[in-house]
Amino acid sequence: MTITGIADEGSPELTEQIRIHRTLGWNTLELRLIGKSNVCAIDDGAFDLVYRTLQEEQMEVICFASAIANWARPITSDFQVDVEELNTAIPRMRRLGTRFIRVMSYPNDGLPEEQWRKEAIRRMKELARIAADGEVVLVHENCSGWGGMSAENQKILLEEVHSPNLQIVFDTGNPVGEGHPPEETWDFYQTALPFIKHVHIKDCRKNQKGEIEYTYPGEGQSMVRRILKSILDLGYTGAFSIEPHITAQIHLGTSSSGREAEEIYLEYGRRTNAMLAELAGQAG
Repeated sequence: MTITGIADEGSPELTEQIRIHRTLGWNTLELRLIGKSNVCAIDDGAFDLVYRTLQEEQMEVICFASAIANWARPITSDFQVDVEELNTAIPRMRRLGTRFIRVMSYPNDGLPEEQWRKEAIRRMKELARIAADGEVVLVHENCSGWGGMSAENQKILLEEVHSPNLQIVFDTGNPVGEGHPPEETWDFYQTALPFIKHVHIKDCRKNQKGEIEYTYPGEGQSMVRRILKSILDLGYTGAFSIEPHITAQIHLGTSSSGREAEEIYLEYGRRTNAMLAELAGQAG
């Protein structure tokens, strides 16, 4: 079983991300931010340093958590930005032996629903084609964008694009975090299940004020334990990646640094280790 995490939630610095993961007994990372910049957006010289550091530390990278089609890039944004980012990422991924790159599917920006759907699917088909040419796999996160609006949209997106190079990273916390009733989390999971290649572990709940609070795994309303048990019972062999969100929510402009962020990330990782070990034991 591979357990990893979106490492910048523990620290913005790569050497610290590696140290924290080693403390948890992990030898992989899911790369998102290096300092303040996405791994897909840093210049070639900065990436060379990232590569050398990872090689020296014998640390593998499971996934690039890119900004492609995410919450900051609505359906009216310049598609060429995403194309260029994917084309930049692919040789970096292949250099590191990384198969997966996380994407979303474009939040709306005032378009009629049918036009939004058509353009989102068109863009995702083109991105999947580029991924196929580069021998990498896009993993769509059930978050911002047309494909994350409902379990049905997620299903339609996968069916319309119809490519082995567009699969799913299932995020346990996003349905509740994006405003869906807790029970819809299971619908998202069941629809995604045949396509899940990667899992984000996140948990949250809606408080009495109607605000979303992020919690340790198993303490919120995101069915974390039920989903992890189900997917392990079904023989899932992909990675599990923590995304605590307790001290850092990139989409809100907050980031992790300092002792508190590290301690929360470590505690989140320890609890995840324990939960997955217990559930894997039950799965035989």
